[in-house]
Amino acid sequence: MSYIAAAKNGIDRLVDNIRQVIVVQPATLETILASKIAGGHVILADAHGVGKTSLARALSGSIDWGEGQTKDGVKIEPFSRIQCTVDLLPQDILGFNRFDMQSNRTTFHSGPIFANFILCDEINLLTPKTQGSFLQVMEEQRITIEGSTYHLPDPFFIIATMNLKGSHLFPLPAPQLDRFMVQISLGYPSEQDEIQILTKHGKDDSWKDFKPVIDPNELLAWQKLVDQVSLHADVASYIVRIIRQTRKHPGVITGASPRSGIKLSRLVRALALVRGSDYVTPDLVKEMAFPALCHRIELEDPSRSPSSVIQEVLKEVPAPG
Repeated sequence: MSYIAAAKNGIDRLVDNIRQVIVVQPATLETILASKIAGGHVILADAHGVGKTSLARALSGSIDWGEGQTKDGVKIEPFSRIQCTVDLLPQDILGFNRFDMQSNRTTFHSGPIFANFILCDEINLLTPKTQGSFLQVMEEQRITIEGSTYHLPDPFFIIATMNLKGSHLFPLPAPQLDRFMVQISLGYPSEQDEIQILTKHGKDDSWKDFKPVIDPNELLAWQKLVDQVSLHADVASYIVRIIRQTRKHPGVITGASPRSGIKLSRLVRALALVRGSDYVTPDLVKEMAFPALCHRIELEDPSRSPSSVIQEVLKEVPAPG
C-alpha cells in the first residue's frame, strides 16, 4: 500500500469518527481537515449554535494524546476554548510572568493558547491589541514574553469563529486575516440533517461511544506527505494567474498577495491527499479558491460579495487542459 493510500485510510477513519457525533457537510469537513494538514488555521464565519464548538471538540477528541505533554516546561492541553470578550487582554490568552516572593523567582503562568486544538470563539469581539497577540503565534508557532520564548506544540490548530452581526465588532485587519488559511461557513443544516441533529444530540449520552481513532504521529505524517503531492507546473502557473488577476479586477482595492498563492497551493495539495490523490487538478484549485481567497481581497463596495469576484476571476483565467 502506498503512503498516499495509507494516509487516505487514516483520514477516512478520522472523518467517520467525527461524523459519528457531528452532522457536517463532507466538503466542509474535508476543507477543514485539509487546512489543518496543510499547516493552516480556519475562520468559521457563522451564526450561533451551528456546531462550531462540537466540531472543534470532535477534532481534538479523535486524537489519542496519551498522558499529556509539555513544551518548554509548559503543560499542553489537547483542547482549549477562548471565549472572546472586549475586555480580554493579550496576557489572558498568551500567559504572564508572576513574581513569587516566597521563592524569590519569577514563574510563567501559561494561557489557553498552549493547546493542540484551540477554539477562539467570536474573535472579532477582541480589541485590535488583543487580536494582534495572535500574529506571532499563528505564523511562527511560538510566543515571546518578556524576553523568554515558548514554543507551541505540534500539531497546533486554531479554529476562530466570527459572528458578523452584533455590537462591539472589531473587524480583523488584513494582516490578521491573512494568517488564516481559509474562511468558511458551516451554515444551517438541511431539514433532514436538523432532524438527525435533534435525534442524536437530544440525549445526554450522545457522545458515549466517542473515542480517539488516530494518534498525533499520524497527523504529523500526513502533514509531511503534503509536499509529496504533485503540483504540475501548469497548475502552479494557473494559481499564480488567478492570484494576479484579483489585483487588477474591477472594484478590487487590494488583491491577493503572493503569500495567498503559497497558502492556496498547500491547501489544494492537502485536499488532494484527503481525497486519496497524489496530484492536484485545476478543479481542486477552482474549488479551494473561494475559501482561500475571499477573505484576502478588499473591495471598493463593501456590500459586494467577495465570492462573486472570485467567480468572475475564475471565468477570466483559463484553466490548463
